[in-house]
Amino acid sequence: MQIPFARPWITEDEVQAACEVVRSGWLSQGDQVEEFERCFAEYVGASHAVAMFNGTVALHSILLALGIGSGDEVIVPSLTFISTVTSVIHAQATPVFADIDDRTLCLDPEDVARKITPRTAAVMTVHYAGQPYAPDTLADLCRDNGLAFIEDAAEAHGAQWDGRMAGTFGDAAIFSFTPTKNITCGEGGIITTSDDVLAEKLRLLRNHGIDRPYHHVLVGYNYRMTDIQAAIALQQMRKLEEAISRKQRNSNILSEYLSECNSILPPYVHPAARHVYMMYTIRVCEEAGISRDELALRLGECGIPTRLYFPSAHTQPALKPWSAGVSLPRTEEAANEILSLPFFATITEEQVAYIGSTIQHILNG
Repeated sequence: MQIPFARPWITEDEVQAACEVVRSGWLSQGDQVEEFERCFAEYVGASHAVAMFNGTVALHSILLALGIGSGDEVIVPSLTFISTVTSVIHAQATPVFADIDDRTLCLDPEDVARKITPRTAAVMTVHYAGQPYAPDTLADLCRDNGLAFIEDAAEAHGAQWDGRMAGTFGDAAIFSFTPTKNITCGEGGIITTSDDVLAEKLRLLRNHGIDRPYHHVLVGYNYRMTDIQAAIALQQMRKLEEAISRKQRNSNILSEYLSECNSILPPYVHPAARHVYMMYTIRVCEEAGISRDELALRLGECGIPTRLYFPSAHTQPALKPWSAGVSLPRTEEAANEILSLPFFATITEEQVAYIGSTIQHILNG
């Protein structure tokens, strides 16, 4: 059996929606973007949603809108896609790495507290794989220290903590719509916030600082989402809850298979969290008798591709100027053990069973 690592859930609905925009003759930001923003804000429970071309520029825009720049520090995790960190660098601020909770793989509030200095301006948490961890605690910590709190919820569409939606804990949050996400339109991002002033500044930043035609009140960017992207994303939103339900059901099946493999840890789900499984990431413990990389190779030979989500950012050559002397023992241990398996909304129970039974077979010889 050959299983793709990821496959967007695209149907004729998305095709038709995109075609209608093309036929309309209005291809850039317009009514579809506005409707998508309204729907997404309502779904999350935020006062505003501001659509952007992608999640990376959304993070950059939040930092700029908050006035974070040269001389400021932003506390970030290292177990994340590099754009979490590079967005801070693009804003001319300094990323400061904090360690993770070793169960959820999200930022550890206690280590964040240790990393706060007089230069700290913000904390940026990542809801790893689609599960928030202690965003309320981090929000309180930031408020008590006069810091901004930013949620990188790129992987967490529909995720919750203690019954509250991801994207509503921070001053602002971003979501991403690349092809592996639970909502995709190829590229795309959106910011949620309930701060009216911040939302208005974000709208100015994404469109060259224009408040009326050819009148520029600040130096902005072209970070606009197109109506084609928004039309596709609107169709994706209509089946998001079904996608989450399918992933949760299949995660239970796969985790049941892995429960017979004592040295393979399935994703930990915190009792307070609603995990939406943008990824299904296991940990291959030393006791497995096989390395993570060897398991990945063997699975690939069986038609099961895997990915490393993510190599720790602080070990990347490009980030050496910001990572000298950094020690993150829990992050580094996790980065040596994690392995993400194929997991998408349309994966079949047969495919899930094949993945689980193949891992059992490899470990049992």
